[in-house]
Amino acid sequence: MSTTETSLKQRGAQFGSTNPTAGLKTTTTMGKEFKVPDYTMKDILSAIPKHCYERSLVRSLGYVVRDIFFMCLIFWTGNKFIPQVQIDGYETASWVARGALWMLMSYGIGLFGFGLWILAHECGHGAFSDYQNINDFVGWVLHSYLWVPYFSWKFSHSKHHKATGHLTRDTVFVPYTKKEWLEKHNVLKASELLEESPIYTLAVLIFQQLGGLQFYLATNATGQPHPNHSWFAKSHYAPSSPVFDPHHYWFIVLSDIGVGITAFVVYQWYKHFGLFNMMVGWFVPWLWVNHWLVFVTFLQHTDSTMPHYANDEWTFARGAAATIDRNFGFIGQHIFHDIIETHVLHHYVSRIPFYNAREASAAIQKVMGTHYRYEGESMWVSLWKTLRMCQFVEDNSSAPGVFMYRNSNGIGVKALD
Repeated sequence: MSTTETSLKQRGAQFGSTNPTAGLKTTTTMGKEFKVPDYTMKDILSAIPKHCYERSLVRSLGYVVRDIFFMCLIFWTGNKFIPQVQIDGYETASWVARGALWMLMSYGIGLFGFGLWILAHECGHGAFSDYQNINDFVGWVLHSYLWVPYFSWKFSHSKHHKATGHLTRDTVFVPYTKKEWLEKHNVLKASELLEESPIYTLAVLIFQQLGGLQFYLATNATGQPHPNHSWFAKSHYAPSSPVFDPHHYWFIVLSDIGVGITAFVVYQWYKHFGLFNMMVGWFVPWLWVNHWLVFVTFLQHTDSTMPHYANDEWTFARGAAATIDRNFGFIGQHIFHDIIETHVLHHYVSRIPFYNAREASAAIQKVMGTHYRYEGESMWVSLWKTLRMCQFVEDNSSAPGVFMYRNSNGIGVKALD
């Protein structure tokens, strides 16, 4: 094999097909024309100002300190003032008021807890600082506290970035094909009724938001199937999981140790300060962090306008464009570190720190043109609409190898018979 042939094969493994079909067009869920991107990674990278790549350890650590400070401040304020709240003559009202304030406190801690999660995510990508050992230590501590196995997530998430939008190589939010969807739902009695029921959608929504992250970590749900492995054997806690490469083994063990240390610390919290204190200070905020992660990542990678690709049509540039930026206002920009508003850029260049991402995002939008996706409506509205519209994907003769979302709820373009 010639050097040129070897180079092309290596490039194909990293950036996808070396000869994708140009000028492909298909239709979105709602019947609008979709043009498959044809620009290259060279076009994208050339547009980004060089200073956007600069990372500051001091600045990044400053955000870590800031988020931890506000988590502690909210917890201290709650413990100091909430128990004193009384409404004279209304015992039930007093109890309800205190309960609401405790939940508000947990919600606030959870917001900044997810901010820490994003900073640990930056560590995994090398965007936190120029020093990967420091990145990994900080990321391991932060993710472990939030009950996420750091290296396990880092490795599987890296594969997700390398194959975003690829129907058989992506590692998370991999959609069902129509055939898989029908096979899955044929085991349910009265499935036709369930599929069209908003109550069913609501049940899926509640389970996804509260348990989706842990279900994914424990079973690799929404990832590639790996049918010859048991649910635990393919989990993020199993060192020999097919999700990882063999040389990752001891890093997965270290991730499990981090989660185990957190379990011990939380148990000691319960023993010394009581169940209620532990629940409002760690467990309920942890549930919020789980919710925010699924809420954000699901809506970054699932939308009625976005495709998935078969191998022959997938390229890295096309896959990265199969993501969407949304708007979560003040919280998204200042507490969630712009992960929602600049996620498309993040998939093109994950090593750019979040505080430089807006400038870099504006630069690549000039290259992407109409292929850049942004949705400014309420993300809560988008969550409901997306669950109803995006049940499975299928391709069609107009663009073989390009799979668009369809549904059995009668919304938009009817799925093929």
